[in-house]
Amino acid sequence: MTSQELRAGTPTAPGHLAAPGGDGPSAPSVPPTAYRMSRGRWWREVGWRHVVGLAAVAFAVFPVLYIVSAAFNPLGSVVSTDLVPRQLSLVNFQALFTDPSRPFGRWMLNTLVVCTSVTLIQVTCSAFAAYAFSRFRFRGRRGGLLALLLIQMFPQILATIALFLLFTDLGEVIPAIGLNTLAGYVLVMCGNAFAQVWLIKGFFDSIPASLDEAATVDGAGHATIFFRILLPLLVPILAVTSLLAFVGVISEFLIASIFLREAGVRTVAVGLWSVIENDRSNNLGLFAAGALLTAIPVVLLFQYLQRFIVGGITAGGVKG
Repeated sequence: MTSQELRAGTPTAPGHLAAPGGDGPSAPSVPPTAYRMSRGRWWREVGWRHVVGLAAVAFAVFPVLYIVSAAFNPLGSVVSTDLVPRQLSLVNFQALFTDPSRPFGRWMLNTLVVCTSVTLIQVTCSAFAAYAFSRFRFRGRRGGLLALLLIQMFPQILATIALFLLFTDLGEVIPAIGLNTLAGYVLVMCGNAFAQVWLIKGFFDSIPASLDEAATVDGAGHATIFFRILLPLLVPILAVTSLLAFVGVISEFLIASIFLREAGVRTVAVGLWSVIENDRSNNLGLFAAGALLTAIPVVLLFQYLQRFIVGGITAGGVKG
């Protein structure tokens, strides 16, 4: 812009303003109000998402708040329970551990033993089978995978009558694994030991086969490849499958109510049902207190496995 233009007051376009350093034209200045979205457009594109999210949160939080209110309500009945508790008391929690007819501590111990045993067996068997289906090529491989997928489409409750008759006769020969025993119930739940094969196999397929080939060249066998090379990379998927198996077993009720009839061998799900079986209205506080205590192991397990779930999968596994 020349001095004559400045004296004449000729306007200059924003895109032709010189930069402070004299290196060329600077970016045009746009007022902040130009980027503001109109209220109608904001509701059409963004606002309705917030409404749906808040509705979903309210739908999920409502039963949790009601259970917490019932657990700390000293009256412990359906009529006296509100969404926001008016009184706070630990009477229901104390009643769970002081009444001999409701051995909640024993039920919790039985549940943890069953969940831990079934989770270890299920994840181990599924990992071994997934390694074979992913890395080996053999006759019947495709048919075996389809058979596993087909079997998982039918719920385990369909085989309850056959399992009941089987373990009734088996208990007469080996009483330790018959009805009303934790070992027998663990064997029943282990019938779903290959439930995580497809999930783990998909993770195996994402791991480069060059790791196996390099280990084979160095003289490593299948056991060495699995435990020392692939197993550290499987930690994220093993954490997910372990959490799924643990939650599935701890919440199982139908089969446990058939195989575990005595009070001393019941799990938490069957035990809490027996609490409200006779009087569902006045025993709501006891049921809610037991439900809160049952959720503690699941929450702790999720918090512990969270760092493995969000961890890297195969980062650094193969050199560039």
